[in-house]
Amino acid sequence: MKRGKLYQESEKLIDKTKNYNAKEAIEVLTKMPKRKFDETIELHVKLGVDSKQADQQVRGTVVLPNGTGKTQKVLVFAKGDKAKEAEAAGADFVGAEELVPKIEKENWFDYDVIVATPDMMGVIGRLGKVLGPKGLMPNPKSGTVTMDVTKAINEIKSGKVEYRLDKSNIIHLGFGKVSFGADKLFENYETVMDAIIKAKPAAAKGQYVKSIAISTTMGPGIYVG
Repeated sequence: MKRGKLYQESEKLIDKTKNYNAKEAIEVLTKMPKRKFDETIELHVKLGVDSKQADQQVRGTVVLPNGTGKTQKVLVFAKGDKAKEAEAAGADFVGAEELVPKIEKENWFDYDVIVATPDMMGVIGRLGKVLGPKGLMPNPKSGTVTMDVTKAINEIKSGKVEYRLDKSNIIHLGFGKVSFGADKLFENYETVMDAIIKAKPAAAKGQYVKSIAISTTMGPGIYVG
């Protein structure tokens, strides 16, 4: 596969013989040729666990100290006082049963995260087939099924990210934008890695972190030793 000119120029900045630490890798990524948009810096962590085993799941959330660089739109499923609370906390959309046909029939996905109060999970369950594949189902583990909608909204808006294993036992997530600069990106990186390491399942045996790679959205990756 032939790569574009910018990709090839970016590759030249990577010393294939060098064993980079995270700070050095991030510094190289921020010096790569700039594209017409502010690229996300992405983290790819391969873990020595088996995602098929229920007791070896790795999933959680962490609030990045410098945010994600992306404004997250939040939809809250709530009623009554909790709906008013969600609106006051800055939710972009608030509703209940009336949103089900809009999502199901109109393919309405103009939001990034869904928060729901526990009493609304019966309603949300009807949307499982639609929301599940898009990773939008609220979940108590990620703090998106809660009575404290104000806290949930504030955390999401201030840079909360969710990490979870895929079928290949790899966690993929963005942890900031190139424009943040190396220092802020490194702070975010350390915060995410600390959370992933603390989330090690008791059932995981042998080497937990198998490999770490960092890349820009459209650029080459750098393995971190």
